[in-house]
This record gives sequence, structure tokens and C-alpha cells, in this order.
Amino acid sequence: MERRLSILYILCDWLSATIAWMCFFVFRKSVIENYALSQFGSFASDANFWYGIVVVPLCWIVLYFMQGTYRRVLHKSRLKELQQTALASLIGVIVLFFAIILDDEIRNYKNYYISFLFLFVVHFGLTYMIRLAITSNTVHKVHSRRIGFPTIMIGGGKVAYKTFLELEHQETYSGERFVGYVNVGDGFTDPNMRLAMPELGSIAELRELVDKHNVEEVIIALDDNSREQIGVLVQAANECGNLTIRITPDARDLIIGSVKVNSIFHSPLITINNRLMDEWQYSVKRMFDILASLFAMLLLTPVYLITALIIKLTSKGPIFYAQERIGYRGKPFKMHKFRSMYVDAEANGPALASDNDPRITPFGRFMRKVRLDEIPQFYNVLKGTMSIVGPRPERQFYIDQIVARSPEYLLLQRVKPGITSWGQVKYGYAENVDEMLERMRYDLLYLENMTLATDVKIMLYTVLIILQGRGK
Repeated sequence: MERRLSILYILCDWLSATIAWMCFFVFRKSVIENYALSQFGSFASDANFWYGIVVVPLCWIVLYFMQGTYRRVLHKSRLKELQQTALASLIGVIVLFFAIILDDEIRNYKNYYISFLFLFVVHFGLTYMIRLAITSNTVHKVHSRRIGFPTIMIGGGKVAYKTFLELEHQETYSGERFVGYVNVGDGFTDPNMRLAMPELGSIAELRELVDKHNVEEVIIALDDNSREQIGVLVQAANECGNLTIRITPDARDLIIGSVKVNSIFHSPLITINNRLMDEWQYSVKRMFDILASLFAMLLLTPVYLITALIIKLTSKGPIFYAQERIGYRGKPFKMHKFRSMYVDAEANGPALASDNDPRITPFGRFMRKVRLDEIPQFYNVLKGTMSIVGPRPERQFYIDQIVARSPEYLLLQRVKPGITSWGQVKYGYAENVDEMLERMRYDLLYLENMTLATDVKIMLYTVLIILQGRGK
């Protein structure tokens, strides 16, 4: 349903942008340039009119994609929709004004302001009115319980049951559709909870439960004697992907005013924002990944061919090496590299490379120095299993060892793995689990400071390392 709704928003936004451009073109010709009604046929044959009909709406759709308009459309708020539409309209009209309108020949500069205002009002008005109708219909379906969001309750005590009753009987239903609850440790289970919803399992099984039931929200509701576990539980929920995480506040939270709610009709729950970047930055990051990968694969075609030829001539075996790694949300994928080791290098089991590793071919040693072995991963980026910047993916064999010592490693699976990372820049290839843990500290720091600007900085440092041949 969410996909169909996203498509509906796209079609309606395209229609609004097309109508707004047509109205603006007519306004410019009739009011600003004083065309008579009898001349409308001549300007309708104007190439700029049809150019705008084709190109301008597509530009608006791209802007909305970058803003994150078409994500999580079932969770839209009408007030937030107003703010987002107004901001996008203002930005888009400014871009159109400087790209197209400013070159027009006019008799009075006042007409620039009139044109700008007309285009903004018409575009914003049409777009928001249609969006408001769609969003209001969705909100009505949520409030009438025709749309719900699969939710797991963490906790089975009295607070959990009380929270369940408050959510079920609140004046305006907010959409939580409970699939069950997960108790914490040896905590007390209220008999009423067993009647209200099924017990699904333990907290150790949370990720499997989230995937099995397509869970979108987690509510942590613990009795006072278990509240010291909240930090661990939030981390466990964060490791399951981009869930909405809510926590029941205690009296201290309410007194100091740390609880913020989106609606006065809903239960007072603390919402944890687990989005590492704004929606528009995620969109720009993915768009950059696609364009940069295509550009790199085309530009580096001679390098691919020469490297492949040297590998084939200097050692027996295939040119490329595909290995299973663990990526976003713990999902395995095949990561592609140029082969830098002799065939059957891991015949005796998984082993990490070291500085004087005899398994590495002479040319492989050079490739690893300048990161040449990594460039086939642009194909992974294009597929969407990797990003250009992100924590380096590891094999499950080593992840199990790392997690046994530092469970916070699983937080790195909240983002796509990357060709390069802050840990890779600062530390390079790890030769053992201890070095993996050391490198992990830098990657966790990246998560805490994840922005497009940080990605650019990491890419610049990576290029510098390649040019200087300082790869470890």
C-alpha cells in the first residue's frame, strides 16, 4: 500500500507542476507581455512552453525525492506536509527564477517580483491542496484503524499493560498495531499482557522478530525495577534498522519537561530519533553514489582492462574475487574485488591479511597499497548493496568474534557498508580482531557525525592516501 501511495503522490505532484507551469506561462504572456487573447495560439506553439511542460515537472519531482517527500508516506503529518511543501516550493521557484525567468526581457523590474510571487503561489497552492487531500485521507484511515503499523512492546509488566490500554483507548488512535510483546530478562509479566497480545520471545531474538513481522515501531515500557536496562534495549532496537522507537517516561522526565509529543491527543511517549541524517541528505547521498559509480566505471575502464590483464598474466586464477560480506541490517551480499591473493588462499579457513602475508601476490601487494583492488566495488554501489562512504563490511566469521567482545559493532549495520570509511582512512586494513575493534571506534564516530560534508572529507582523504600510496 505504501508503494502505491508514493506513486500517487508522484503523479499528483507531476500534474500540479505541469498545471502551475501552464498557468504561469499564460500569465506571463497575457499580463506581463500583454498578449491578446487572439494570440494565445501562437505562444502555445512556443518551444519554451513545451520545453517547460516536459522538463520543469521532472525537476520538481527530483527536488521532492531529494527532500524525502516520498518516504514513509503512511506516517505523514499534515502540518509537517505544509512546512515541507512551502520550503520545497520556495527553493524550486528560486531555482527556476534564476535558471529561466531572469533572462526574460521585461519593461519593468517590478514584473520580476510579480512573476516570482505568481509562480510560488500557484505552484504551492496546487501542490499542497492535492497533497492535503491525500494525506488527510491517509490520516483518516489511520484514525479509523484501517491502517496500522506493526508494533512490538518491549516489556510485559504493569507499565507495559497500562501503556497498551492508553494507546488502545486514546481519543485519537495513532496507528500502533501490536503483534506481540518481548519480556526483558526475568521481569514480572502481568497476566493481562498475556491476554492482550502474544509473547513473541526474548530480546536476543528482536532482529528476527522485526524481520518476521515487518515491524515498524518498538515501544519500550518497563517497570521501575527494570528501567536501568533502557540504554541496552534502545541499542538493540537501533541494530534492527530504521525503527520508530518510543519509551514510556517516568515521573522525573515529566517534571523536567523532557517529553515532547506530536499531538496533544496521543499518549506521552518519548520518541527516539534514530535517523542519522535528514531525508534529503540520504537522497543526495544515494544519488551521488549512483552518478559517481557510473562516472568512475566509465572513466576507469582502461584501468579495469589493464589491471585485469596484469592479474591474468602474473598469477593463475580468476581476475575477480567475490566474497560474502554482511551489509545493511545484517543482510549478506557478494562483495567484488580484483583478486590480490593466490588461489585457495583460505583453504585452511578464514584469515586476515598481514603486511608480509605470503598469500598476497606481488601485484596484489601494489593493488592493496593504492586501493586498486577495491574499484570493482563501484558495481556493488550501483546495485545498492554498498555506498561509496560507509563502514567496511566484514564476514560473519569475524563479526561473531567482534560482537562477543563489543556488541556495539552491530550499530554499524544501521547504514550501508562503503568502499572507504573513516576507519579505513585512519587505520587501513585490519590484521586481527583487536585491530578490527580499534578501527570500529572510528566508524562509530562516523555514525555520530554522519553528514554529506563528512563523506566529502573522507573521500578527499582517501584520494590523498591513494596518490601517496600509503594504503595499509
